[in-house]
Amino acid sequence: MRNLWKGAISFGLVHVPVKLYSATERKDIKFSYLHEKCKTPVKYQKLCPTCNTEVPMEEVVRGYEYEKGKYVILRDEDFENIPLESSKTVEILNFVKLSEIDPVYFDKSYYLAPGDGGQKAYELLKQAMRDSNKVAVAKVVIRSKESLAALRVYNDVIVMETMFYPEEIRATHLMPEIDYKVQIHDNEVKMATGLIDSLTQPFRPEQYQNRYRNALNELITSKITGEEIEVAPRVEPGKVVDLMEALKASIQMAKEEKNRSREKGKRKTAKGEKSAKTLTS
Repeated sequence: MRNLWKGAISFGLVHVPVKLYSATERKDIKFSYLHEKCKTPVKYQKLCPTCNTEVPMEEVVRGYEYEKGKYVILRDEDFENIPLESSKTVEILNFVKLSEIDPVYFDKSYYLAPGDGGQKAYELLKQAMRDSNKVAVAKVVIRSKESLAALRVYNDVIVMETMFYPEEIRATHLMPEIDYKVQIHDNEVKMATGLIDSLTQPFRPEQYQNRYRNALNELITSKITGEEIEVAPRVEPGKVVDLMEALKASIQMAKEEKNRSREKGKRKTAKGEKSAKTLTS
């Protein structure tokens, strides 16, 4: 991986040199737009309607429209000269419990690796956060934008999650659909809680797959090889007539699925033990 920038974590009077890496990457399948007639990729040009000409990238500048049709121009040096101490520093403000931060605030994840000569300070901060079971709330500037951030320990490294500011989180009351009144009975709550209990299991991210991307890959491969792909019939969801009956049926389905998974696990274990005996005999 290539680091995005080099800076430091400011922790009281302690300075921890770090390198910033993106922790995630999109695996979406990318398509090109083609002219159907000749299969040539379509080009997107930057055109100025006033000059009636194509604009090269070196002539494109960033402008903020402060009045209709009036812009103030900001250049790269303007962004660089903004007087912010956090331009190359992850400035820790305070420490909180991770459970106190709602996930709606999280934006993007980055790995922080120790910079040159910063291994001991990095390890000290990492162990202190792990032992205290706290995460750091900080400020950082990435790509000319200052963000809130949360620093935490993940897989033995420090991870930085950029965060939205409170004013960037949309208020829930802006949705007119949530202004409703219904009556919920105690038995319905108990049944719904029972369904949640039936579907509860430890979080194992490896068990989840992007089914749409897998199906799309299979479709692309079939088109390349000229093979037909079998399409499973679409199952239309049944109309829920009685909420309690639907909850009971859902709980029964969850129990049956758990039993199937348990039996599958037993068979897998037995098969592994049998293979081990065969190898040792």
